[in-house]
Amino acid sequence: MKKNFESLYEILGGTYREENGHLIPNVSLSEQTNYQIGKYGRMHLDYIKQHRRGRYTTLLTESKLNAQLHEIDLEANEMLEVIISHLATERGIDENLKARDMLRWVAEMNNIKSSAEEIVLV
Repeated sequence: MKKNFESLYEILGGTYREENGHLIPNVSLSEQTNYQIGKYGRMHLDYIKQHRRGRYTTLLTESKLNAQLHEIDLEANEMLEVIISHLATERGIDENLKARDMLRWVAEMNNIKSSAEEIVLV
């Protein structure tokens, strides 16, 4: 196919290939990461899909969505660990209580975990 003009795409360095008499731009998606996304990453994904469509679309088209969700998940889990250990120390929940009264220790740790999750989610 013969053409008499140079398109903006070509001026900017883009190239075409010919298929069945049609010029098709040579474009491809960049490499994407494939991290496992945990609870907090999935929660953030649901949030941006529902309430931040532009941000979701931008991250998706720039192939940064999976990496960002993975980073958010890691940060949330690190925060959770730090807060749980701090609250357990503050409330005197330790291995001695675990050895003496397992049921109380489990109840206290579940309470602490719930409190820590509320803090992380804010």
